[in-house]
Amino acid sequence: MSATFVDTNVLLDLVTNDKDWADWSERQLDAVSIRGPLLINDIVYAELSVRFTSIEALDNFVDAAGLDRAPMPRAALFLAAKAFQNYRASGGARTGVPPDFFIGAHAAVEALPLLTRDVQRYRKYFPKLTLIAP
Repeated sequence: MSATFVDTNVLLDLVTNDKDWADWSERQLDAVSIRGPLLINDIVYAELSVRFTSIEALDNFVDAAGLDRAPMPRAALFLAAKAFQNYRASGGARTGVPPDFFIGAHAAVEALPLLTRDVQRYRKYFPKLTLIAP
């Protein structure tokens, strides 16, 4: 069995019942859950929290969605910083490391696929990362 990392945008599709993406995201989550655990890290958890009024409500959603929280290893934090350096060197304007760099680095270090709808940055800065995307 192989775990899959889940990006925030896929989960927000469900939380917001996005008219364009909720069905796709639900189908993909169902499909990858057959292969193994669905993982999120603290970054995804934090990004999701903006849609909930309490930690209990967020935890209920995480549990109901069958998501497991995976702590970020130091190697992923290091890789995220290196990807951000490449981003800045290529003209990127942000002064802080964007959440996608932490999410992509975590999946890359664990050598696990990432379920996402936001492929551009992941493909550019984590070219070996397997993406499950539209």
